[in-house]
Amino acid sequence: MISSIITSATDSSLKRIADKVYNNERITEEEGILLFEKGELSFVGALANYVRERLHGDTTYFNRNFHIEPTNVCVFSCNFCSYSRLYAKREDGWELSIEQMLHMVKKYDGVPVTEVHIVGGVHPKMDLKFFADLLKAIKEHRPDLHIKAFTAVEYDYMFRKAKVSVEEGLKFLIDAGLNSIPGGGAEIFHPEIREQICADKVDGDGWLKIHETAHQLGLHSNATMLYGHIEKFWHRIDHMSRLRNLQDATKGFQTFIPLKFRNQDNDMSHIAESTVVEDMRMYAIARLFMDNFPHLKAYWPMLGRHNAQMTLSFGVNDIDGTIDDTTKIYSMAGSEEQTPTMTTEQLVALIKQAKRKPVERDTLYNVVKDYSDVTVAEEAGFSSN
Repeated sequence: MISSIITSATDSSLKRIADKVYNNERITEEEGILLFEKGELSFVGALANYVRERLHGDTTYFNRNFHIEPTNVCVFSCNFCSYSRLYAKREDGWELSIEQMLHMVKKYDGVPVTEVHIVGGVHPKMDLKFFADLLKAIKEHRPDLHIKAFTAVEYDYMFRKAKVSVEEGLKFLIDAGLNSIPGGGAEIFHPEIREQICADKVDGDGWLKIHETAHQLGLHSNATMLYGHIEKFWHRIDHMSRLRNLQDATKGFQTFIPLKFRNQDNDMSHIAESTVVEDMRMYAIARLFMDNFPHLKAYWPMLGRHNAQMTLSFGVNDIDGTIDDTTKIYSMAGSEEQTPTMTTEQLVALIKQAKRKPVERDTLYNVVKDYSDVTVAEEAGFSSN
């Protein structure tokens, strides 16, 4: 299959890239840009699928998780955001107490979820101590639940407000129960774009420093990129290259997650969204370029379940989790999934329909259960979560 891809490439530079992929050699930034400029979907998709199967075979991961969004009130005003409400104008915002959030956790008592994902707006009254107390309360109630919490944007604000270093702040939260870090807030690192879409929050270097420090302290994290707005192809490659370089140094990233820009109800609504073809090309090229990231994830609540299913042929080996309608970040921006919840049965069926092998994982990619040989009768008895 890969040999036919190489020989079918009519452009000599693309053929060289295919040769490098076949030989497990790193492609350069210039070659990454070339893939965006000249690589047709069938070409990059076939190469990405080759890499995906070399790394993971047909295995496709998912987990049982739910989200807590403490607030959508935020001191920042990112132009692409449909979710947050400025602190000064927060009439339709929400601000959850620790008790309210702990009640959300208790709703899953007896349910075999393995992860709670906590992210939200940057609220000036929700400080480092507040969030440490939240983590302690969750761990006291359910010690086995993995807490993946707070973006680098949230960390930067709470640490500066508390007048502690990144290392001191992270150690404080680790002691309170923090287990890993999500990849949000990365957007596009290059200042040329960042200054236009999210000028007032932590810059690219600050984001990378927080994740580097987390890795040095033994935490794993994910990384994202917001694509399909005003950025150019070289901005995407610059962003991915910075992540790739940090991964070379720390090996602390688990998953890269391209996030599609959605244009509903925000200050960038005039910008057309990327097409499905461009979405698939983005995932494929990410799989080819991010050679030291073990996993590539399609976040199905943002893409929609059917488009996420399609990405499994374009390099993706993870489609996130059950979610259980506990996130509003993308539904408020006009994502395909306005009520983002899928049962385990539905996730397994979706993966099997794509001729892949569904495997439930925990946050750190330890296998919880292999569903590839589950029978129809067993599927009928799945938990709703």
